[in-house]
Amino acid sequence: MNNRQLLYSLLIAGMSLGTAWAIRGQFGHEQGAAWAGGIGALSIILLAKRPDWYAKVFQLTLASAAGWGIGGIISYGVVVGYGRGTDFGNVYYGLLMLFVIGGLFGLLGGGLFGLMLADNPLKSVKWHRLIVEMTASAIIFYYLLIEELGWLMTPPRSEAWAACFGMAVAMFWYMIRHQQYAALRVSVFAGLGGGFGFAFGNFMQVLGSVSGIHFNFWNVMEYSIGFFGGTGMAYGTFTSKWEDSKTTANRNSFLAPLLILILLIPFIVWDQTFETKRIVEMLTGIDPLADTLSLTTYIQWAAIVSVLVAAAYWIYHFYFKQKETEVSINFRQTSAFFFSLLVLYAFFSLLITGAFQSLYRIEQYLYFVNIVVIYFLIGKFEPSFSNRGINLSRWAINLLFVLAVIALFTAVAVSSHEELKGMQVRFN
Repeated sequence: MNNRQLLYSLLIAGMSLGTAWAIRGQFGHEQGAAWAGGIGALSIILLAKRPDWYAKVFQLTLASAAGWGIGGIISYGVVVGYGRGTDFGNVYYGLLMLFVIGGLFGLLGGGLFGLMLADNPLKSVKWHRLIVEMTASAIIFYYLLIEELGWLMTPPRSEAWAACFGMAVAMFWYMIRHQQYAALRVSVFAGLGGGFGFAFGNFMQVLGSVSGIHFNFWNVMEYSIGFFGGTGMAYGTFTSKWEDSKTTANRNSFLAPLLILILLIPFIVWDQTFETKRIVEMLTGIDPLADTLSLTTYIQWAAIVSVLVAAAYWIYHFYFKQKETEVSINFRQTSAFFFSLLVLYAFFSLLITGAFQSLYRIEQYLYFVNIVVIYFLIGKFEPSFSNRGINLSRWAINLLFVLAVIALFTAVAVSSHEELKGMQVRFN
């Protein structure tokens, strides 16, 4: 029974981040990844059903959003092209580099989420010190790996992966020094899941292209990294020991993270995505005779008004409506906040793709199928926590197994097609 509860909980967490990450494909960059990463954290908090985690729900969500969002600086468009090649060496290199990139997303997202979970008065996280160390390490590793050693992953595109690698190294060193082993476990499994998900997703994208089926298989790849990354982050969380903490929160302490989550991140996504030129081109592609300028204005206003209305409601509900300084947050409130962020993100996607007036993007409606399934399941399961600790030898074996599986994916992909559109060659 306990194993079934855990299995279903992992599935729901994977679906939550998978859906959000698939939606993120329309927006990209740091802000899009941050929005999705926050949704993944919220799903785990809801599944855990711990009142002390509800009390710091906005800090936890923001930590995950920041970690997953940092990875948004990494360029991977050309790396995906390596996976579409015709020789084993280039394809395996491409899938391995996607494993590294997806792993960095998960390591940072899961790591910061885990550290926030572990943060309590008896063993507080020195966030200012951690941020300084991660920033310094990002600069050092970028200079060392890229400028000095010339280890280029994806020339001539950005090599920001090296900066993210430096951040991950500094974060791990902080965890080890301060014995934050539960957070380290969350980071490792989120990284393993994200890395595998990205490599597997590219493999599925290649097979989808070969199949000739009319579907957005790039979106399948995005769903894959989110699904496996969310599953890994949830597994690391539910198989670690966490100390109990306060079940109430000072409302002043969560105002800033709430504003960032419900107002700042969505506003940046709107500002960077809903450009007139992009919307006009999208609408013209659907209906060349449409009044595109008027429709563009409606779409832009619908998006920004939805953000402002949602932000005003949640700021009032969690801050101004409260009569006491110390407040309690429950499952129902957290669930409503989770679904408002997820539905708003999906609504943005409907607007920017034009799927609200045309059925040409069938995957857009599958997001809402996922949301409905999550809605009916997320309150029904509660995994039992266990403490499986750190097992380096087993982790090493798991890593080797994943690398072998990726090699198998490579062999199948190479044998399945001739040259594909978008193919890139790293090594001649």
